[in-house]
Amino acid sequence: MIKFDDVSKRYPSGHEALSHVSFALDDGELAFVTGHSGAGKSTLLKLIMRMELPSSGQLVINGQNLNKIAREQLPYYRRTIGLVFQDHQLLFDRSVYDNVALPLQIAGYDPREASRRVRAALDKVGLLRKETQNPLALSAGEQQRVGIARAVVNKPSLLLADEPTGNLDPELAVEVMGLFEQFSQVGVSVLIATHDHHLISRMRHRRLQLEQGRLIAGSPVQSQVKSPVKGTH
Repeated sequence: MIKFDDVSKRYPSGHEALSHVSFALDDGELAFVTGHSGAGKSTLLKLIMRMELPSSGQLVINGQNLNKIAREQLPYYRRTIGLVFQDHQLLFDRSVYDNVALPLQIAGYDPREASRRVRAALDKVGLLRKETQNPLALSAGEQQRVGIARAVVNKPSLLLADEPTGNLDPELAVEVMGLFEQFSQVGVSVLIATHDHHLISRMRHRRLQLEQGRLIAGSPVQSQVKSPVKGTH
């Protein structure tokens, strides 16, 4: 699914954000990217999204070498990836349904197929009954779940999350992580950048630890967290 092969990223200023990073993420695997601020987590995600190009090394996603993707292919490539952000980035002048439907509208989906997908995604995150509400009427945890539904409505093969529990209390953070675990269990690869060491220390998933742009650890840890929400992708 994801393969970093001796990848480095040096910016024109001379700052080396990533240095000789190598790892692989399998289909259906969930892993965490950790490290202090400036360790290279955001750069790693930008490389996967092809918002940046490596200075050296090879990055392969789903068998595609990102160094060789033509510019006109980028929109199609990015539709295979779901993105979840810390601040949700929801549109508060639209309903929950319309927020989740937005990627499908941009991609030109038939309205009937889009409706089916939106409701399936909302059902997956437990918000089907709130599809007509404005996101402002929802709790922080519910808003994050809307963001997750929007990220998976395209049925991506890869889900990237950047500090998805940063604004949530511990109980809601566990709930959101449970959703990510469920997606990995049905074959979606999930990569989560996070500072929440207390939460991830309780989960049985590999931790890719960055320090000053170098990957210094990538071993699994013991899990005690159980998925709180049932459903299928």
